[in-house]
Amino acid sequence: MLLRLSPPGDEKLFVTPELRTFFGGAEANVAVALSHLDVRADYVTRLPDGPIGDAALDALRRENVGTDAIVRGGSRLGLYFVEPTGDLRDMRVIYDRAGSAFAQIDPGDVDWPRVLAGARWFHATGITPALGDGPVATLSRAVACARAAGISVSIDLNYREALWRGRNPRVLLEPLARQADVLIGNRDAVRALLGIEASGDALAPRLAEQFGCSLVVITQREILGPREHAWSATMFDARAGTHSRSRRHVVKVLDRVGGGDCFAAGLIAALLHDQPPEAALEFGAAAGALKLRVAGDFGRATRAEVDDAVRQCT
Repeated sequence: MLLRLSPPGDEKLFVTPELRTFFGGAEANVAVALSHLDVRADYVTRLPDGPIGDAALDALRRENVGTDAIVRGGSRLGLYFVEPTGDLRDMRVIYDRAGSAFAQIDPGDVDWPRVLAGARWFHATGITPALGDGPVATLSRAVACARAAGISVSIDLNYREALWRGRNPRVLLEPLARQADVLIGNRDAVRALLGIEASGDALAPRLAEQFGCSLVVITQREILGPREHAWSATMFDARAGTHSRSRRHVVKVLDRVGGGDCFAAGLIAALLHDQPPEAALEFGAAAGALKLRVAGDFGRATRAEVDDAVRQCT
């Protein structure tokens, strides 16, 4: 989990004297979005002792996210600075997360059989393996425990170039991808983290065949203008051998952070509510699009709001 600092409006970092604060982080964003979509979600992380860690914990509790499995310890929460813009190519992001409480997590800190008891789904992202040996080992143990218990596992590749510089991510991401029931990513993330490229609709079936995933989802964000994006996704269902494409949502962007996380949450929520994969894809795409209209990292769209967005895009 991170504390985000952003200038207000269209101000520039380190030029304006003001910074707005938001708590966030990929898996935290998914947990919050799931909570608002009527899915009980518990979040597992390590937060530092002290008032900043307390505030992060309170932020999660206000969103009705379960926090009983959160470990306390360490001295700092990771920071990141974001200069928002609708254009991904111009958005400025600066990380200050070295030595964070989570980066120093020990695999023995989490009793995964106890934490996962009664769970139906486990979700993680490709950011966690980038953060150090402790996070990698802890995540690997979690996924192995989830698989042994018959719990569905989803991995969102979620590539962050700044966290991988000078290292080859494939050695860490390939074993995780092979244990995922649902694999999510955009083309850039697939290329960077797994070293795989394919044209058109061939990418998702190739990933499903190579890693044995039941569902593979490829998200797509098109930059139409400084504050206008188009958001959509495709899905390959390996069990049925079918390929689906969501509707294309054109969105006026307020804050592009967290759109992919809310897509993942929408997809998971719909699958847990026994929606067929094609309907889950549409629900996820609508949830991701709605997040782009909201400031901060967290998306708080309700099921009714997402359903309405799906209908409006028909």
